[in-house]
Amino acid sequence: MTLRGLRLAGQVAAVGVVAALLGLLVWKVVAGDGDRVTGALAAGQRPQAPDFSLPRLVGNGEISLSDYRGKPVVLNFWASWCVPCKEETPLLQRAWQRWQKRGAVFLGVNAKDFRADARAFTRRYGVTYPNVYDGKGSLIGRYGVTGYPETYFIDPQGRVRWRIVGAVQEPEDVDDGIRRALAP
Repeated sequence: MTLRGLRLAGQVAAVGVVAALLGLLVWKVVAGDGDRVTGALAAGQRPQAPDFSLPRLVGNGEISLSDYRGKPVVLNFWASWCVPCKEETPLLQRAWQRWQKRGAVFLGVNAKDFRADARAFTRRYGVTYPNVYDGKGSLIGRYGVTGYPETYFIDPQGRVRWRIVGAVQEPEDVDDGIRRALAP
């Protein structure tokens, strides 16, 4: 084999290694803990909810999921440009008003969005429950979010008990999810 042939073979091998590493990175970012969460739910298990700490959408400071340990949590992933999110938000706000006195926590996660648009969205729809901002969407892969909106119901021990893919359609859907999170 000539020097030119060896050089070409080396370049091809290097490109192959880089492509394989890139593929592994993409798979890890997309799958993250999400496969563990969604797969476990599909198998009837109760996976631990991945903890996070993100900046508040409105106001200062951060909110961590672990801040709410001991309470059922309704965790809703949304974006201001999402049409089904616009449809479900008034329903979630009313559910929050019904459940907050009973100790349930609602927490919105705005992801892959502009902060100003997200803030305008919460004002427009009168959202009073806390929301965090995940502009890069770093959390969606950890939960296995496949689209917006998605809602996760987390029990007081921090385990995911139920998930609604797509918009919440009826108030009873939220009530049922919270009851599942409170069930022994």
